[in-house]
Amino acid sequence: MTNDRTRPDLDDITVEGLGTLSEALETIEQARGLLYGFHQLTGKADRLLQDAVEQLRKAGHTALADDLDRDLVGRNVIADRWTFQIVEDFDANYWSAFRDFDARARDELAGGDRHVLEARMKQAERTKGHPRHEAGPALDE
Repeated sequence: MTNDRTRPDLDDITVEGLGTLSEALETIEQARGLLYGFHQLTGKADRLLQDAVEQLRKAGHTALADDLDRDLVGRNVIADRWTFQIVEDFDANYWSAFRDFDARARDELAGGDRHVLEARMKQAERTKGHPRHEAGPALDE
C-alpha cells in the first residue's frame, strides 16, 4: 500500500474500474445481509408455526394441526434446502469468489489499496485548510 491513497500513479479508468468493482462487492455484501435476514426470519416463522400447531392442537383442531405439522413445519424453502444451506452455498460459491476477485484486482492493480476512487473524491471535494475537511490518515494535505 502506498502512503498517498489517491494513487496518482494509476490512470482514471483503472481507478473507476476498481471503484465500480468495489461498489459491486458492497452491493453483494448488502445482498448477503438480506439473505441472512431471510434465513433468520424463515427460522423464526417456522418456530412460530410450531407454536401455532401446538395451540391449534390444544384447542381441539387436531386435523388442521396435524396437516400443518406434517406438511409445513420443517419444510424445505426451496427444493432440497433449508435456508442455512442456501446461505452456506452462497458464501462458499459466490460471496467468497467475489471477495477474492476484488482482493486480486486491488492487489494486481493498486498494490492492495482500497477505496482509491473515494480517496480521490475526498481530495477533490474537501475544502483544504477548513475544519472537518482534513485530509486524514494516508492522504497528503
